[in-house]
Amino acid sequence: MEKIIDRYRTKKESILNLCLCVVGAFFWFAIFYGLTNADYEDKSALPLFFTFGFYGGLFALFIFLSAMAFRANAMGNMILLGESQFPHLHQMVKDGAQKIGMNDVPEAFLFNSDGVMNAFARQVFGKKYILLTSSLIDASSDDQVQFIIGHELGHHAAGHLNIYLWFLKLPARVIPFLNSAYSRQCEYTCDRIGYFVSHDVKDSCSAIQMLGCGCMRLNSQMNIESFEKQEALVPPVFGFLTEIFRSHPRLTRRVVALKKLHTSEK
Repeated sequence: MEKIIDRYRTKKESILNLCLCVVGAFFWFAIFYGLTNADYEDKSALPLFFTFGFYGGLFALFIFLSAMAFRANAMGNMILLGESQFPHLHQMVKDGAQKIGMNDVPEAFLFNSDGVMNAFARQVFGKKYILLTSSLIDASSDDQVQFIIGHELGHHAAGHLNIYLWFLKLPARVIPFLNSAYSRQCEYTCDRIGYFVSHDVKDSCSAIQMLGCGCMRLNSQMNIESFEKQEALVPPVFGFLTEIFRSHPRLTRRVVALKKLHTSEK
């Protein structure tokens, strides 16, 4: 699996991930050093110790309760894909996981999104999940869905949801735009993995374009080349300013990036 992921992981993602880890490690070391070297005989240092302990405990409790609530909500209100429940979608998840070399297949759920088209990857206590919205499945073809599933599997396979790395990098979020830049590169990486899983550039690009179109009736009429050309019409300055705050690249850039990958692999 590592060879496949390393092949499609963007260089910028690796660099930004290293930056986040280094900055995060420095912050945690500074906090640890400050706590272990504080003079607790001096009563002025005690509030600092108890503050970190109190809020750290609250944070851990919040994470735990959120994880348990997610599991309860998923099992009680979403549709778990399996051999007897939408087996064709379940098989897509299994095939995608096998293709990229994942040892364990994530549990996949379908849920009513009230018109929102999206898909999510989540990891809770080491268990992997994929969430697919009903509107996304309804508006997309099976070939497009295979790319989407591959994209979400990519988040798991590339380690984007690793809780230990997330915790290590958490303090680095104080640096403006750094984490957002890393997140966007993760999306490029997962688009590449989704393309590898679907192995069809047209289906991959049209699945991304469908996030902007969202219309099942017009799905088969979408023109990828015209959508790709829209990227040249994005105002450079404001295109940059609007994207640096986002966790995802704009759709036209994602299509252009996939087209470049496809061309390089010919």
